[in-house]
Amino acid sequence: MSKTFLISDMHFGHKKIMTYENRPFASIENMDAAIIKNWNNTVSKTDKIFIAGDVSFYGKDKTAEIIQKLNGKKILVKGNHDERGNNWWADVGFDEVSNYPIIYRERFVIQHEPPEYNIETTPYFYIYGHVHGDEKYKTITQKTACVCVERWNYTPVELEKIIESAKFI
Repeated sequence: MSKTFLISDMHFGHKKIMTYENRPFASIENMDAAIIKNWNNTVSKTDKIFIAGDVSFYGKDKTAEIIQKLNGKKILVKGNHDERGNNWWADVGFDEVSNYPIIYRERFVIQHEPPEYNIETTPYFYIYGHVHGDEKYKTITQKTACVCVERWNYTPVELEKIIESAKFI
């Protein structure tokens, strides 16, 4: 049975992100390799994975090389660093690409940035990235989950784990 996973803000090829977010890697190559390894050790070829933006700073060929190594059906919700056109992202290996938030299973809103409005009265659960390690945002609440790689040991997180974790907060 296939599972659903989420991740965001891999920033493949972005050397400065290692400094900005104090990522524990000796080089950009080590960072990229660790994320790829963690991804493929977690996500099977038949699983679905939503990427909540900020994928790669490489050009088309190197980005395609990385994306095609990654397991799962890959669905991109574009982030602020994913300016290229949707066809570009499809060409490098994404199965689906969206410029807008996606509502999944009628309840989960997957978007790049955190919600900026009062979510307490909505029936939705918001899954986002963008904020990296910013302590202003909690990793899990009863209505939200941040799936930035820094929050989950540079590894995709299963939707069911998010659901279970949110129940106990």
